[in-house]
Amino acid sequence: MALVPFLYDLGLSYNLAWFLGNAAMILLFDVVLLVMIAYLLLFDRKVWAAVQMRRGPNVVGPFGLLQTFADLFKFLFKEVVIPAGANKVLFLVAPFLTVVLSFAGWAVVPMDDGWVVADINVGILYLFAMSSLGVYGIIIAGWASNSKYPFLSALRAAAQMVSYEVSIGLVIITVLLFAGSLNLSEIVRAQATDGTFALLNWNVFSILFPMLPIFFVSALAETNRPPFDLVEAESELVAGFFVEYSSTPFLLFFLGEYLAIVLMCAMCSILFLGGWLPPFNVAPFTWVPGIVWFLIKIVFFFFLFAMVKAMVPRYRYDQLMRLGWKVFLPTALAWVVLTAAWVVFVRPHL
Repeated sequence: MALVPFLYDLGLSYNLAWFLGNAAMILLFDVVLLVMIAYLLLFDRKVWAAVQMRRGPNVVGPFGLLQTFADLFKFLFKEVVIPAGANKVLFLVAPFLTVVLSFAGWAVVPMDDGWVVADINVGILYLFAMSSLGVYGIIIAGWASNSKYPFLSALRAAAQMVSYEVSIGLVIITVLLFAGSLNLSEIVRAQATDGTFALLNWNVFSILFPMLPIFFVSALAETNRPPFDLVEAESELVAGFFVEYSSTPFLLFFLGEYLAIVLMCAMCSILFLGGWLPPFNVAPFTWVPGIVWFLIKIVFFFFLFAMVKAMVPRYRYDQLMRLGWKVFLPTALAWVVLTAAWVVFVRPHL
């Protein structure tokens, strides 16, 4: 990192220079991520409006570009209301836990070759752990609110997480078998090729192609995104686990949810669409920086998330469980065996 030698040359000790340099880079990364989330949220609302033949946000700023920031200030300056019967400590801890875990997951996501906060060899396990822990914020919020609707929502969240976390884990195993590494950067490099049509070496165009739709739909369920938003079902549970929340705590839940959604879009890009790699190894595609390709792929998957939200009706709870346990689980498990057989017996001879 170029900032660490610069601070060291100013006379700071190496440990202090390393700490300040890394802290500054992490802060910059988080600020850029927040701005990206703000405009992806606006994009989400615009897509939803377009499907319904509306204009969407178009008043605050040119073309409504400042609408998200207006909503941000509205939430920040509202009064925080805590129900009298709630557990006040846990009630306020829950949204912080949700947003911190959502931020923490981004630490191992490579934006480009070498552009990653923590390039650890078990990055995929770390990410899996962060996504699994994220449901605790919802469970704590549902219990601490001391209200029946949030508590029912928390129970649903726990069941939904268990149901689809298994399928996501098996899908990731198939990718790990192909790449031979738990490092997210190595998973992207394993999809690189010197050929002109670089995209043909991406995992989505291999034997792993059925795993992408399973991972994508499971990501919808993991992030409580429609049509799997049974945790927040307005028609049944008023607003779900955050029905008692307002102001900044509600904003933190909302931010944590969108951070998790964009993280899942990034994972789809890394695991199946080659991360920062260009689709063709010829000019002008090779002139485009890797981070731009990565962002384009994230926006593509986010567009799919937005279209599903706008077009697909909400599942019943029994349909949600049946899809996870009777369709995705056996399919993903069978594909783990098939992928292992392919890697051991077929690929060495190709």
